[in-house]
Amino acid sequence: MSIEDASENSGQTYLAAISGTAAGGGYELAVTADHIMLIDDRRSSVSLPELPLLAVLPGTGGLTRLTDKRRVRRDRADIFCTAEEGVRGNRAVEWRLVDEVVPPSAWDATVKERALELAAKSDRDGGKGVSLTPLDRSIGDDTITYPHVRVALDRTLRSAAITILAPSSLPGDLRGIHDTGASFWPLAMARELDDALLHLRLNEPSIGLIVFRSVGDPADVMAADSLLEQYQSDWLVREIRLYLKRVFKRVDMMARSLITLIEPGSCFAGSLAELVFAADRSVMLSGTAPGDNRGPATLHLSALNFSAYPMGNGLSRLANRFYGEPDSVDTAAGLIGETLDAEAADEHGLITLAYDSIDWDDEVRLILEERASFSPDALTGLEANLRFVGPETMETRIFGRLTAWQNWIFQRPNAVGEAGSLKRYGSGVRPDFNTERV
Repeated sequence: MSIEDASENSGQTYLAAISGTAAGGGYELAVTADHIMLIDDRRSSVSLPELPLLAVLPGTGGLTRLTDKRRVRRDRADIFCTAEEGVRGNRAVEWRLVDEVVPPSAWDATVKERALELAAKSDRDGGKGVSLTPLDRSIGDDTITYPHVRVALDRTLRSAAITILAPSSLPGDLRGIHDTGASFWPLAMARELDDALLHLRLNEPSIGLIVFRSVGDPADVMAADSLLEQYQSDWLVREIRLYLKRVFKRVDMMARSLITLIEPGSCFAGSLAELVFAADRSVMLSGTAPGDNRGPATLHLSALNFSAYPMGNGLSRLANRFYGEPDSVDTAAGLIGETLDAEAADEHGLITLAYDSIDWDDEVRLILEERASFSPDALTGLEANLRFVGPETMETRIFGRLTAWQNWIFQRPNAVGEAGSLKRYGSGVRPDFNTERV
């Protein structure tokens, strides 16, 4: 989806030039491009042969992009996805599987010509970029530490607490943003959070619950948002906003329960408030604890919460939260820049629950322990269905429908059993399918 997001928003255009066979994942990559060229040499072809060869699906988006993006007719898509040999030549153009076929004699010149035509349409000025330096990350037995993100694992509770730190300093203008480069807090924090989420997804499969916390001054986060809003037409600021959007989408797609705790000393403001609205439940402490001189927990909205970070269904997280309640979204927009305590946040529906200091520890503990006691499989299905409301898009169809079916099919004996297609592929022995439909 990042390729298509860059095509839509970043002034980039992608060209797929196929000389040879683009099968399976190769064609799935090609259909993310804006323009597909196929050499007409009687042997080059495109295909999605996963079903007839492996008894699985082209599950990284190819199946959905055929109908939703390429507008391939449903019956033709059915033929294409059940034919091992694929499609070549003019038929590939007629079926909208590619945009043009080119004879071998004109191939190199035409590829160059198309590339130059597409490049000429970009609004990118070719200026100097910024270096994305390696992340400063330290991994311990139960911790992952970055400059702006802290992760603490509780293996007994099967949970990870991710704490985001507010910026300690910010540049004052656009030149300062460019000079700061990869150290500019919104970019640095987003890279670190992205890395932490990927680490948990790939290396900690038993961690089923993520608890988001934050520490710092909300005014500093709001100041960072102000820079992102003020200079949004600049190419670097645009890319930082788009990257933040993709990281928050990754949060939405985590197969983990998400709980956000808003406490005294938190800085869930503007962009960081997206972690409140992305959570399955958000809990806010009302008032202060005895002896705590930090003041009550607060929540803050900025303009970015309403436009900059749409979910996969095309809605902001606030519009997703208040689906069918447009007046609630409008009311929330009127709260931009205000300091909201627990009572105000609860009144406007911006949090799930509010507890005072007497009940806080016990209630939070019960929420986390109850979540950890449920079936991980059932929770994954529950959360994937409840997090996205309203309109279905190509993105939600890929991640909410196609991926779910693919994951299920990959567990079935027709694919992975001893007599399944994946086990017998290349052996010359036909798979032995269980023919019952379920």
